[in-house]
Amino acid sequence: MKDRWTKVEAGARENQEKQFAEWISGKGIPFQSPEAEADYKERAGLIKDAIQLVKPPKRVPVCPSPGFFPIQYAGATPYEAMYDYDALVRIWTKYCADFKPDTYTTVGNIVPGKALDILDFTLYKWPGHGIPKDQTYQFSEGAYMKAEEYQDLIDDPSGYFLRVYFPRIFRSLKGFEKLPLFPLMQEIPNVPPGIGPFGNPEIQKSFQSLMDAGSEVMRWADKAQPLNKTMMGKGYPTISGGFSKAPFDAIGDSLRGTSGIMMDMFRHQEELLEACERMTPIMIRAGVSAGKANGHPIIFMPLHKGADGFMSEKQFLTFYWPTLKKVIIGLINEGMVPLLFAEGRYNTRLEIISDLPKGSTLWLFDLTDMVRAKQTVGKVAGIAGNVPLPLLCTGSVDEVKQYCKNLIDNVGRDGGFILSTGAGMDGARIENAKAMIEFSKEYGRNK
Repeated sequence: MKDRWTKVEAGARENQEKQFAEWISGKGIPFQSPEAEADYKERAGLIKDAIQLVKPPKRVPVCPSPGFFPIQYAGATPYEAMYDYDALVRIWTKYCADFKPDTYTTVGNIVPGKALDILDFTLYKWPGHGIPKDQTYQFSEGAYMKAEEYQDLIDDPSGYFLRVYFPRIFRSLKGFEKLPLFPLMQEIPNVPPGIGPFGNPEIQKSFQSLMDAGSEVMRWADKAQPLNKTMMGKGYPTISGGFSKAPFDAIGDSLRGTSGIMMDMFRHQEELLEACERMTPIMIRAGVSAGKANGHPIIFMPLHKGADGFMSEKQFLTFYWPTLKKVIIGLINEGMVPLLFAEGRYNTRLEIISDLPKGSTLWLFDLTDMVRAKQTVGKVAGIAGNVPLPLLCTGSVDEVKQYCKNLIDNVGRDGGFILSTGAGMDGARIENAKAMIEFSKEYGRNK
């Protein structure tokens, strides 16, 4: 098999410039005024400068991750936001109007609850479906893929997901277990046995559930997409244009589960490594296709299982980093900028993850030492973070301002830094959230 995504191609920077130019241009955005268009381009330009490390931005960009905070601020419940799409629009409009962050975080994480109901989704509990309506959704971890199924995943990922995995996590898609082997249908004698299963009532029922859920998603999108354009039209660029994952996380999060993949590192090492390699092109394709479709180069990648304490450095270098690095390089070669959310602590990983081309990635740190991050990763990448959620929930306004001041003074004065939260802002005191944004936008200006 051809060894791909091991080095950055010669045209990668040119591709990045083209993608940035398209994003910053605001082409197709219905700007409300010339001032809003200027605000949009200035804010997007701040992000670009913080990433590329060519020149310091005019000021430190302030881009907190809101999480479910806008819902709390509007006095609504997560159930309302997931089931009443007009309410969702009002909630996010109010948050942006009152807090004015430098980027708009879309409502993509506030998914349509009715679509999940139709599919009978088992991977999560959400408001009104397993948990109270005033709580945020929760992940229900489990080993939804069996250890002995690694080879099935490796041999045919799409077939495995369709016929085995999806019927397990979407109970309404149980009929997909009877789907035929599609590649054989190219020969005329195999057309009838290939098409025949689609007359099976169980398969038809599953497809009907899928279509019903798709129609519900379209109703949600009919509200969410105009909201996104409206917010951009008011001068707020979105923080990312797509989503991808580390291959190890793609397997460990929702296929094998934490305990399963921890045992697999010892019991099924070869299969796990091969599966990570098999997931790599899928993760690259997911980020590139979304980024190009949305005209936005920044691809969000939450990193879940590579943090300090989860695995040793040797295990990180064996199981996690090699294929994650390939995904990063694959995205970079297409002009995309991976936004890697290093959840937890990455203090022992900083030197390793610094082995990347300069000005091509953005790292959002949660609990990592930001000064050390600046001294290592900050030499080759933009870094963002990491106002702690406990501080926003329980601290005073002065304590929040002091924390932001220290971040800007210690890691932000010479550029390459975006002030953000370490995680979302769920449960934050309103005055603290406002102080973080307003103070940092003013104090972060280059003198």
